[in-house]
Amino acid sequence: MKRTASRATEPVAYRIVPADPHGHLFEVDLTVAEPAAEGQRLALPAWIPGSYMIREFARHIVRIEARDGRGALRIDKLDKHTWRAAPARGPLRVSYTVYAWDLSVRAAHLDATHGFFNATSVCLRVIGQEAQPCTVDLEPPPASVARDWKVATTLPEAGARRGGFGRYRAADYDALADHPVEMGRFASIAFEAAGATHEIVVTGRSDVDLERLARDLQPVCAAQAALFEPRTKRAPFDRYLFLTTAVGDGYGGLEHRDSTALLCGRNDLPWPGMQESTDGYRTFLGLASHEYFHAWHVKRIKPAAFVPYDFDREAYTRLLWIFEGFTSYYDDLMLVRAGAISRGDYLKALARTVSLVQRAPGRTVQSVAESSFDAWIKYYRQDENSPNSVVSYYAKGSLVALAIDLAVRAKTGGRASLDDAMRLMWERYGRDFHAPGGGPGAMQRGLPEEAFPALLREATGVALDPALARWVDGTAELPLAKLLAPFGVTLAFAPADPAPTLGIRTGGRGADLSITTAYSGGAAHRAGLSAGDVLVACDGLRIDEKALKALLSRRKPGDTVEVHAFRRDELMRFAVVLDAPAPSEASLTASTADNALRRGWLGHAPAGARPALRSGARARPRTARAGAA
Repeated sequence: MKRTASRATEPVAYRIVPADPHGHLFEVDLTVAEPAAEGQRLALPAWIPGSYMIREFARHIVRIEARDGRGALRIDKLDKHTWRAAPARGPLRVSYTVYAWDLSVRAAHLDATHGFFNATSVCLRVIGQEAQPCTVDLEPPPASVARDWKVATTLPEAGARRGGFGRYRAADYDALADHPVEMGRFASIAFEAAGATHEIVVTGRSDVDLERLARDLQPVCAAQAALFEPRTKRAPFDRYLFLTTAVGDGYGGLEHRDSTALLCGRNDLPWPGMQESTDGYRTFLGLASHEYFHAWHVKRIKPAAFVPYDFDREAYTRLLWIFEGFTSYYDDLMLVRAGAISRGDYLKALARTVSLVQRAPGRTVQSVAESSFDAWIKYYRQDENSPNSVVSYYAKGSLVALAIDLAVRAKTGGRASLDDAMRLMWERYGRDFHAPGGGPGAMQRGLPEEAFPALLREATGVALDPALARWVDGTAELPLAKLLAPFGVTLAFAPADPAPTLGIRTGGRGADLSITTAYSGGAAHRAGLSAGDVLVACDGLRIDEKALKALLSRRKPGDTVEVHAFRRDELMRFAVVLDAPAPSEASLTASTADNALRRGWLGHAPAGARPALRSGARARPRTARAGAA
């Protein structure tokens, strides 16, 4: 029988009620058994780990009150996310209302179909008592809204009732923040992998083939555990939960210690009778693989700057190219090693990433280390000039990981690889997640900012320090063609479109064709066109996207075209000298000859491994993930 402590004896206790699903309101009651004598301070986090942007979740608290055994207490707001309650005699009780209408993996969402929340959006921190254990009582919605909701979470149970509502426990606030909660009507299936029970929960209308999904994810999970623990092949948890919300069109993921929150298009999930896997399904498998890899790499192995998390302000690190970039490299790599996609499809996906990085002028302006540090103000807050000034630490970081892996494998004849560095990081910074002699949730230590080159040398015997300085701290092009050659893989570039170019990206609202980005040094930039300009005519003819493409196909590089555009409400004329298309479309071709290095890199699965994906599939790039981090 599980012991359930009474509310009065818990140091910190929360009660969370989906009180008004139609109004998207959670009601939260917080009890602090021993509040600070001078008045208890309370704060809601300003950000959520895995999504590096100040989100200011406290803006969604619409009402807050405090009381003790004598009655109401004054509660004052000190800054944008901090309150202080007047000194209480006995336990302090705070009640507040949270507006939850953010359908993402980062925050909280509530309506008559389901409820979802991360504790960082709904659970106030008790300042000074973050290391205290706490309980969470989850209550069902009003019976008038729903009688058949269930709960899915990896929070440890401490008296849950039928359907999962009831009491849960967390070792401290840091642990509480790492266990998202889904409540509502959902489909689910469980499978065993790496010595742990894994459960997939799908919320939202869909005809998902859960058995197919479980069958395809099981070997991927097993392969990742074997990467980090080749002897035991066990995961660092007993239970893992894929919380999946299916919508008409969506994409995102956020990692947690033993679960992940995923957002996907319902058509990206497999359906009963689906024979040929779709590009959307491959993308979803890659997303799930990415977030699962994070259970080791970022949730346990962490940058030193994240140990411990500072929920009040930005935590700056130059290492997101390692933690997000390496994860972006391994997500699809683990799919091909597990046989979930074919080698051919893996090389096509890799070529798309190379193309994505090659097309962005920002790769010559910002290093991946700088991109990591400035994620808070640049990568997560992109504008019309971002392609010219920002490089993705996801996409280019994954290519840096590829370059490191290929270089080490080639120099050692396949005897060592980036896998060895990942295992050494795991042994030194991740496996002993709790500090020796520390209390619940106490962290050991994170990866120091300058530690990776020496760690790579120690793990593999290969020194890549000068190359890493160019690839990571500089903006040099990665020598991928040279690095891939020993693996029997040829990298080539060609223009995505043979027609001359204006050097712009376009978008539209209604009939308008607007410039979203004028690429630095491109034809439009030189002529004076800017982001936000609405293109009206070219060479005297009205244009839309289709007409512009047809017109350019009849011109050649060096030709001058007359462009009319509105800037604000002013009609302007520009003479634009067209550029030749840049060779930015990458292709990767593997030789037919047997190659031992390639087998060691991609695994020993046959080229047509199941489920073979459609060879022409074009997956959505995972470089601006919604927190997916």
